[in-house]
Amino acid sequence: MQLENGEYTISTDKSRLDIPLIHHFLSTKSYWAINIPYQTVQKSIENSLCFGVYQGTQQVGFARVITDFATVAYLGDVFIQEEYRKNGLSKWLVETITSHPELQGLRRWVLLTSDAHTLYEKYGFKVAARPENWMEKHNPDVYKTV
Repeated sequence: MQLENGEYTISTDKSRLDIPLIHHFLSTKSYWAINIPYQTVQKSIENSLCFGVYQGTQQVGFARVITDFATVAYLGDVFIQEEYRKNGLSKWLVETITSHPELQGLRRWVLLTSDAHTLYEKYGFKVAARPENWMEKHNPDVYKTV
């Protein structure tokens, strides 16, 4: 899938992804994946539906969906490079993802965010109705180096 909007493109073609750029952002600039190993990023991309945002051939954003394509989707690792923000790219990216033909009819979408609630609410996301029903097994130190 490929969509164009002026000088920007969103593509699900994994061969276009700039994995070193994605790794650099996630491991040094994100709050959720600091110090994530390169191999972990590679493996996560291999096993996800990925969306790259490009200006020409330069990648400027990314997101991935972990899904079975039938019942549930987890949206993660969403980012736009800082110098490309305030251009509506994050809105376009989330809109493109949530309207992707292979992701329709899912019973549930989930994501974690500490700073983008307003963005995701525009696309139907809400704070979990019954957070007491959610459980997690969380290892916050998994990417820390010894």
